[in-house]
Amino acid sequence: MNDDDYHPELAEYEPDEVRPARSVNRQRVMRIIGALGLTALILPGLLVTIRVQGATAAEACRIVVADQDSEAIGSTTRFVLTGPEGPGWYCYAVRFGGAEILLRSLGLIPGLSPQHDEAPGVPV
Repeated sequence: MNDDDYHPELAEYEPDEVRPARSVNRQRVMRIIGALGLTALILPGLLVTIRVQGATAAEACRIVVADQDSEAIGSTTRFVLTGPEGPGWYCYAVRFGGAEILLRSLGLIPGLSPQHDEAPGVPV
């Protein structure tokens, strides 16, 4: 046997041996980094959306209360999952003594759309 046929580094090699490309610890660390990166991308957008919707709902409710309830001393909004018109922002008028009266739903994305019984484009 000449030196070209003998390779000591391949003497114990068996091609059927299966070994993971990465260790278990390295895979775990990569998964954690991926989850943190995904959270860092999604969380700021979610927080900004919630804050903007809350501010929009509060301003829309203030306008609705000023228009529909002359006895109200304030307004408040809540996001309700099981409200009478389904999930969404609801506007409440606050009366003297702390009583709250539901005036209307502002919708899932809060805004001042016409009431369901109002015809669009018809002056009231």
